[in-house]
Amino acid sequence: MSRTRRTAIAGTAFLAAALTACSGGSEGGSDDKGKAESKPKAPMAVSVNLTGDQVKAGQPVTVTVAEGKLAQVKVTDAKGAELPGKIADDGKTWTSERNAPPGAEYKVEAQNTDSQSATTQFKTGPADKVNKVAINISKGSTVGVAMPVSLVFDNPVTNKAEVEKQLKVTTSDNTEGSWGWIKDHSGKDRVDWRPKDFWKSGTDVKVDMKLNGVDSGKGGGLFARDYNTEFKIGKDRRVQVSLDTKKLTVTEDGQTQKTIPISAGTPGGKKASWSGKMVIMSKEGTIRMDSQTVGLDNAYDKMVDYSMRITWSGMYAHAAPWNEANFGRSNSSSGCVGMSDANAKEFFAQSQIGDAFEVVGAGSKGNADIGNGYGEWNLSWDEWKAKSALSAAPQNG
Repeated sequence: MSRTRRTAIAGTAFLAAALTACSGGSEGGSDDKGKAESKPKAPMAVSVNLTGDQVKAGQPVTVTVAEGKLAQVKVTDAKGAELPGKIADDGKTWTSERNAPPGAEYKVEAQNTDSQSATTQFKTGPADKVNKVAINISKGSTVGVAMPVSLVFDNPVTNKAEVEKQLKVTTSDNTEGSWGWIKDHSGKDRVDWRPKDFWKSGTDVKVDMKLNGVDSGKGGGLFARDYNTEFKIGKDRRVQVSLDTKKLTVTEDGQTQKTIPISAGTPGGKKASWSGKMVIMSKEGTIRMDSQTVGLDNAYDKMVDYSMRITWSGMYAHAAPWNEANFGRSNSSSGCVGMSDANAKEFFAQSQIGDAFEVVGAGSKGNADIGNGYGEWNLSWDEWKAKSALSAAPQNG
């Protein structure tokens, strides 16, 4: 009778597999004369490129069989999560689709087409440097039609193409869009996903960032986790400020809802307003505004109500009751768009983070840098796609 023995050698690069014993003869032995003796199967020898307890993270796992073909390979971490991978067409190797992340423990289970199997394990060491991501849209949010997905990295990203490959935007209506790399106003590397045109109201959006184990490149370190978020596109509200008429106009679904007299930045010099297509970045409410923090010496230092940020450099739309005499008449602020308390209160209540905010007319200091807020809408679609690290290829969500 035959019997099967399974052997596993853990912690090494070679896996010993099942061995089938020879068939034993009958008691008399005469009935087996002339029968060919069966030969034992050679042990399944499999090598793994990562071995030991301090393996360098940030590289894929490769499993190679010496003889025969692989039928199945499972690489699972301590929590039971599998590292996805594929067997090559020739059946000789299995390679993980993702890198082994830092500080992880993995079990490797391999089986060949003869049903022989074996296991081993390895651990990755900690990363010398860890990169992290700040995401501009929190999970479960509702944002306006102009809000891009924006990721800012703690450390430099020189391996931009490899990082971008791990980023995916999925939408409920197949919105066309593309990633683009820019410098944030903080000086850090940043990548944004902008639709070709403004979002459609009601669109559901999911963003998956499978970055765990990905190398940022020189000076950036490894990512040590995945990230994700999901959000919904709210009302189609758009704001336009005319520096010529000194009025702010709000539209919803293309219909004018309200026109508000305002006073924008003083033409000429540092106190002029930025112009172009921007976005309401945040609704900050009552905040202290100190002109010295934006390079305007001691022009002002006061608490300001109903404040909504337009740029990182300090342009806001807010209540400015001290400047009431100039609303609708002249632009005399220090760069912000000011309005009455009553108008500011209503405007603040109805506005959404992510609403389009455009400034037109004479007397501005031009467009702000793209990273000084969300200025990518000032670029054409082709110009924006060219900022992708993946051959400027658009992504359909």
